[in-house]
Amino acid sequence: MLFGICNLSIVPLRLEPSDSSEMVSQILYGEHFKILEQRKKWSRVRVAYDTYEGWIDNKQLLLIEEEVYKTIDNSTAAFSSDIIEFIETNNQLAHIPLGAVVSNSNILNASYDGAFISGVQPKEQIVNTSFKYLNTPYLWGGKTPFGIDCSGFTQMVYKLNGYQLLRDASQQATQGEPLSFIEESEPGDLAFFDNEEGQIIHVGVMMQDNYIIHSHGKVRIDRIDHSGIFNVDLRKHTHQLRVIKKII
Repeated sequence: MLFGICNLSIVPLRLEPSDSSEMVSQILYGEHFKILEQRKKWSRVRVAYDTYEGWIDNKQLLLIEEEVYKTIDNSTAAFSSDIIEFIETNNQLAHIPLGAVVSNSNILNASYDGAFISGVQPKEQIVNTSFKYLNTPYLWGGKTPFGIDCSGFTQMVYKLNGYQLLRDASQQATQGEPLSFIEESEPGDLAFFDNEEGQIIHVGVMMQDNYIIHSHGKVRIDRIDHSGIFNVDLRKHTHQLRVIKKII
């Protein structure tokens, strides 16, 4: 098996091996992965952090040895903690986004002197970190302050605080302990929402006083009640509440 690492700021992870295929997620600078299948132009990979799979362009990955992959797996990650930072490689500067894995910069022969965060943070930091993404435009498959989807938002907020979530909302809904009532929730808990078929299609971060921060059109703050999310701009409910779960 081959192994790789992302040496670019943001790389699209696609459903199929084609530039026109749907972007299902993104791989950020410093994230590592297994290469499950390699073709002439594309590779199917499994991201180490959340085991998410998809296709990336072979021009947008760097091969690493298995020992390096295992070393990364066994080390404590450090993430860039500002919206955008610079990293220097071969005397050239490149941008990296919030949440890039800067602890792997030495593996990529790069130098990083910016702000970073590492280790497990107190639960109350979850909402504070959420504010870093406020007004970020919604982007299907996105994971950065320049475009993010609902589960990418919750995953990255938790990741920056040292807690691991799966990638999609339906997967995240399998984690944690369910709460019976909104009144039992704390800031930082996750609220999940379903469609008419009962499928989990949305997730957001609970705040104090029945508010929620979530990615819908943009990362925004709305009211939440027993029915679901009440959009303060549209003056109507937009999402049907399924369950609130305590992850931490």
